[in-house]
Amino acid sequence: QVQLIESGGGLVQAGGSLRLSCAVSGRTFSRYALGWFRQAPGKEREFVAAISWSGDYTYGADSVKGRFTISRDNAKNTAYLQMNSLKPEDTCVYYCAADVTASRGSTPSNAADYTYWGQGTQVTVSS
Repeated sequence: QVQLIESGGGLVQAGGSLRLSCAVSGRTFSRYALGWFRQAPGKEREFVAAISWSGDYTYGADSVKGRFTISRDNAKNTAYLQMNSLKPEDTCVYYCAADVTASRGSTPSNAADYTYWGQGTQVTVSS
């Protein structure tokens, strides 16, 4: 079992920044891929970014490239999503997820690959 708890969401003005954290407990943290997804009301869950076991490889959605950065600290069992230049369309609930079957260098972008999910944290960007 893996438990994930997101934090760091909130209300921010357009152009501002937030850093989301995902505290993870359970299986060996350094042995699985982590991803961030988001979902707006009435819309499908959307991939944001993913990071490999060691953090050597990352992959982000086109909509956030150049603005969002995913990272992880394996010593702290924590993943992060640094979000800069936020836009009103980034308003969503953000979820952290773990893919415990991913290979070492994988950065999965398909939500179906992720077995464990956090409860989500709300990010609201005002115009």
